[in-house]
Amino acid sequence: MKPQAAGDNWRLDGGTITVTIPMAWKRRGGRKVIIAPDGGDAWAPAKPRPDETLIRALARAHRWKRMLEDGRYPSINALAEAENINRAYICRLLNLTLLAPEIQEAILDGRQPKGMMLEDMVRALPTSWTEQHHALSARNQV
Repeated sequence: MKPQAAGDNWRLDGGTITVTIPMAWKRRGGRKVIIAPDGGDAWAPAKPRPDETLIRALARAHRWKRMLEDGRYPSINALAEAENINRAYICRLLNLTLLAPEIQEAILDGRQPKGMMLEDMVRALPTSWTEQHHALSARNQV
């Protein structure tokens, strides 16, 4: 049967209307959430929702940085061995300590967009806080 009417995101076929909604699904803490095409939260919750994965990673990074600065461990290799964690993982997480304070506060307050993922945050971000905001805004995250 041929469609009787159609629009940009809908189609009427006899007695059935088909609506196409562009969206993406992402896993967040064991749950699936809907991400709008612009990367933002499609249905924002009424209250902030802290992302435990991001918060835990940020806390670990600051703890490790403090341990290195205090001289408890002479190198990242020694820290990795003591924590029984891969050196590369520690290096990636340590980059979180270089995030702009506003970005770190947003994570801790649960104000980060649902689309913000730890994998995105540990990628090579610029060290300049202004450039970080621009880079994350380009990814529709802050």
